[in-house]
Amino acid sequence: MLRPTEILLPADRTITAPGQTTVIHPGTWSHDGLRIAAAWGRDDASSDAGKETLNQLRSAAAGVPGARVGGTPAQDGDFIDALYGSNLWIIITVIVVLTLLLLSRALRSVWLPIKALLLNAVSLAAAFGVLTLVWQEGHGSSLFASPATGAITLWVPLAVFALLFGLSMDYEVFILTRINEEYAAGHSTDEAVVRGIGHTGRLVTSGALILFLAFVALGGVPQTDVKILSTGLAAGIILDATVIRGVLAPALVSLFGGLNWWLPTPVRRLLRITPIRPHTNSGEGAPTVPVREGSPQGR
Repeated sequence: MLRPTEILLPADRTITAPGQTTVIHPGTWSHDGLRIAAAWGRDDASSDAGKETLNQLRSAAAGVPGARVGGTPAQDGDFIDALYGSNLWIIITVIVVLTLLLLSRALRSVWLPIKALLLNAVSLAAAFGVLTLVWQEGHGSSLFASPATGAITLWVPLAVFALLFGLSMDYEVFILTRINEEYAAGHSTDEAVVRGIGHTGRLVTSGALILFLAFVALGGVPQTDVKILSTGLAAGIILDATVIRGVLAPALVSLFGGLNWWLPTPVRRLLRITPIRPHTNSGEGAPTVPVREGSPQGR
């Protein structure tokens, strides 16, 4: 839906409409020597063309002393800059670096944290893809008894990122910690993966299913913004627990073998950790021979 950009001007001044924009100066919208002009553009404010129109209006207003640009399009533009501006990349960089350091120390590995972050990126991309498919393209939005919006609410991608990143990383640490324990106990990489997933798979799947159903129930809220948020969270959590953590994560650990626990000397010294050295499982898995009473072994 098109919304006007409101421009506060001195009562005796006007502003030139840039491009395909129409500026209306209602005489009744004046008070104390000021008046408000409404600028209507043909493009939605969230589109690239709409953003360009807003920038042109701001440039035109800058040439009028005392002029101020406001209204919903200007507020949305400022909100997007605040959420997704240059500061966002600083925040993401800090999150990535801290996650790498903490996971490297906890898992005593360099590759395992890197793979965890890469799989998190795949999980988030899948969730954003579902959001685009359902709410922007309109495939399946009827399931929510709501028409497609044609756009994603401004704050939803950031909220989905924050929640899914934390939840999926919890699952990853839970699974990899168990695999680490099995590998340190002396099992081969493949055996450690099988035993680790065997001990953690049901818990992760059950927890993800509970969260998935909770997010689906959240989609029953009448507000469209909440429906969009619940769609991203429900799709992201179920895809992450089944495809990402249930298939890709253990497959990559098995594929890389002993390289998973490669730990260069500078990293060891920086984090003050020692690499995992598997213990020899002498006798584990060896068949036991029953000793009969009266036999030489039983005396």
